Amino acid sequence: MTITLRPESPETPTAAGGRTRRWQICVNGRPVGGLRTTAVPRGDRLWGEIAELEVRSGRGRGRGTIAALAAEEVLRGWGCVRVDADIPETARIARSLAVTLGYTERMRNMIKRLDGPPALPGGVAARPIDEDAFPAWLAEAKAGYVSDLLASGLGEEQARAKAEADHLKLLPQGAGTPGVALRRLHGAGEEPLGSLWLALRVRELSDGAPLGWVMVVEVADAHRGRGHGRTLMRLAERECLAAGVRDLGLNVFSGNEVAVRLYDSLGYRVTNRVYGKQLL
Repeated sequence: MTITLRPESPETPTAAGGRTRRWQICVNGRPVGGLRTTAVPRGDRLWGEIAELEVRSGRGRGRGTIAALAAEEVLRGWGCVRVDADIPETARIARSLAVTLGYTERMRNMIKRLDGPPALPGGVAARPIDEDAFPAWLAEAKAGYVSDLLASGLGEEQARAKAEADHLKLLPQGAGTPGVALRRLHGAGEEPLGSLWLALRVRELSDGAPLGWVMVVEVADAHRGRGHGRTLMRLAERECLAAGVRDLGLNVFSGNEVAVRLYDSLGYRVTNRVYGKQLL
């Protein structure tokens, strides 16, 4: 039995300057499933992604394993230094396969359907992050993101390159980027208690409804452990509902157990898990 990948469609460029291609998984030349490989620029490096992996015929015979390894070879040939696989929470077998192949869970995607605007505690207020405050906030946001990426298993060079690329892509116009809410939470003192970065419409769900996304929730070191993270999440929900958005999602690094417990207690549920490993 010979298992191979055969191009299903032409290779196409991505909006971010990478490349992507859909493949058929074939056994002795007969299609039994498919997958997609994508190379994504991260600074001066390429990261690979494997998605849409499905074996439709002959499951449980190692076909998915061999197809995933073949996809890794495609990504190596494209010059990718690491690979991520975004796997639905319901795909238990696929998650087990990823672990078997040496992938480590890095991140979870969580989503919540919003019912009504939650109340904020007394004594706090939200203020916009304006152009004057933006550079200092951005430096803090990048540093926190790099720290999380390092904790998730990336090397320092990879983490810094990804942080620079992601912030440049998502905030091209700084504090004035359309569809973005940047807020700082203040109490009685002058020092901010924490900050929120919210994207109001990252994409549409299957029913056409807009999905908001919490990009950053950060509580100042001196004010942690006092419930301000919960307050910032409530603020995010209020901002979404005010903009007519009723579904809110977020990414949380799997090793951040405090944040995972917070989001779970607020009613957010895991939809996908991201697994990754080094290729070169």
